[in-house]
Amino acid sequence: MVETVSESMKFGLIGSGSWGTALAKLLTDNHNAINWWLRSDEKITNFKLRRRNPQYLRSAKFDTKLIKFSAKPEEVIADSDIVLIAVPSAYVKEALRGLNKSVFDGKKILSAVKGIIPDQNILLNDFLKEKFGVPIENYFTVLGPCHAEEVAAEKLSYLTFSGVNKKSTEEIASYFATPYLRTIQNSDVLGTQYAAVLKNIYAIGAGIAHGMGYGDNFLSVLIANSADEMAGFLRKHGQHVEVGRVEHKFASENKERSVTNYAASVYLGDLLVTCYSLYSRNRTFGNMIGQGYSVKAAQLEMKMVAEGYNASKCIHIINENVKAEIPIADTIYEILWKSLSPEKGFEKIESVLI
Repeated sequence: MVETVSESMKFGLIGSGSWGTALAKLLTDNHNAINWWLRSDEKITNFKLRRRNPQYLRSAKFDTKLIKFSAKPEEVIADSDIVLIAVPSAYVKEALRGLNKSVFDGKKILSAVKGIIPDQNILLNDFLKEKFGVPIENYFTVLGPCHAEEVAAEKLSYLTFSGVNKKSTEEIASYFATPYLRTIQNSDVLGTQYAAVLKNIYAIGAGIAHGMGYGDNFLSVLIANSADEMAGFLRKHGQHVEVGRVEHKFASENKERSVTNYAASVYLGDLLVTCYSLYSRNRTFGNMIGQGYSVKAAQLEMKMVAEGYNASKCIHIINENVKAEIPIADTIYEILWKSLSPEKGFEKIESVLI
């Protein structure tokens, strides 16, 4: 069993990639002690020696006195009140494999996962409910237009925390707020997750367009249409998000925040930064496809997970029931999974843009 780390709310972190490392930095910069699962004792020893993650965000230095490491996820979970899951969606099952069904009883889950569980085509909250009986009341998300590299560099960023319980959502968000990280809260748990999934697909499309030599004008039109397509999917799925409409529900730091305004940072803002930023894995992946790389070659070259790849297939399957009009996302799916050439694919996309 890992040692008790704090008298206040204790966080356990499952995930040691760049995004998990960035979130760990936010927590420890606020002097919160954490439990952290790393995959091997060797990695733990290396981290303690260097005071840095040996693989990701090496510029971020940690006070390792605030961190209790363990190579066993069940130990980290058992000694934590809030379990922060920050692994790529494709590896969630592997990370949680073998855990007892009751392991999350009484725990709050904070998801930093920006994808869908591939084999089952479900969001993480549905998987945790099905596998471990986690109720939606104990499930929260942390999403938004925020790059791990910019958090490490302490550049001002924004994150949105979502949960159906206002008080708990605000409490969880408070642990991450720093002078360089602003927190926003809303109650749209499902909508923010689907927005995070879709924006990765559209970012691959933006990358493909860039790799093929399209200019800024076309890219702006593509992204604008993608934003409208995303909002349409969310509305069709039951999330009543509307462009330009603001509904104030509950506040962050005594300032009212919009829950359903699609122009807010967690929806449109995240789409924009993922499509335009050079830090974006999905844009980078798409750029390679547009330059002529095969999917496999691009994956090998990147050595990091582009969530939009699996997401494109998952959303295609989910939309068989939702029946939203998503021709851009569908075409990206065909390019990635059905051997449609980028040239033919973008001929189709050009025909639907307005």
